[in-house]
Amino acid sequence: MDDKNVNTESENSLETPETSVNGVSVEANSADAIHVKAGLWPTIVKKLSFMNIYLILFVFIVIIAGMITYIGVRNNSKIDEQGKINSQDLSSQAINDITSNNTQIGDPKQTLTIASNSVFNGKVLFRDSIDVAGTIKVGGALSLPGITVSGNSSFESVSIANSLAIAGDTNISGNLVVQKSLTVSGGASFGGAISASQLNIDRLTLNQDVLFNRHIKTGGGVPGVSTGGAAGGGGTSSINGSDTAGTVTINVGGSPGAGVLANINFVNSFESEPHVVITPVGSTAGNLSWFITRSATGFSINTNNAPAGSTSFSFDYVVLN
Repeated sequence: MDDKNVNTESENSLETPETSVNGVSVEANSADAIHVKAGLWPTIVKKLSFMNIYLILFVFIVIIAGMITYIGVRNNSKIDEQGKINSQDLSSQAINDITSNNTQIGDPKQTLTIASNSVFNGKVLFRDSIDVAGTIKVGGALSLPGITVSGNSSFESVSIANSLAIAGDTNISGNLVVQKSLTVSGGASFGGAISASQLNIDRLTLNQDVLFNRHIKTGGGVPGVSTGGAAGGGGTSSINGSDTAGTVTINVGGSPGAGVLANINFVNSFESEPHVVITPVGSTAGNLSWFITRSATGFSINTNNAPAGSTSFSFDYVVLN
């Protein structure tokens, strides 16, 4: 009985060795340690989870990049294999075959590379187009059925046997020599002087003064002339010149009188009534009281007094419109 009480008391009053160390409760420390471990573990798990996401992304990106690189290298290898040109050396026998017949060497997919300079004594025929990476020097004449130049070209001398058609503007820095005729459908503008031995112009419009260093010669058909009644019986008239200028000669017959001495009809009518300038030649014509009448088709020489019979006199005329 007493032993039980003592044991009970001992159990109730004495602390177990594990629960007290230096006055500190071991059981309390163990609980705190468990609590600390329980709070630290989620943090570690969270950090590891965060790191694992980025690690997975990085590994995924590396794998994708590796696959793309592999596919690219493989495709390039296929292209190189397809575009690979097989080299073929020409032996002396092969060259002799070329010179003696039409032996075909290789196929269109192959390329013949000649490293050294080559001289062809005969003709060379290219059945397909020819591409030249450098310049072409031609020692003789060059015959082409047609030529198309897309860029700038420089020619020292060009001879065109047939025709030359230029669709765009043309700038010629030097002299232009035309052996035959030059036909211009549109207008022409010249900044300098024009030198020509002869000019045939249908119509000329001058905006400034005209300077002639030599004489003015007029041409064209000879106008018609008819003798008027003032020339008398058997009187005649003649004309020498053109519509622009000339001379009218009147031969007076018997019994002349006042009136029309001569009628002049122009070869080409003027657009309007022109200016007619008359000058009597000699005193016989000057003694007459002469005057003119005019129209776009001609003019008439008249007199107010009768000329002397069996005389001859002349009038010069100039017509301007």
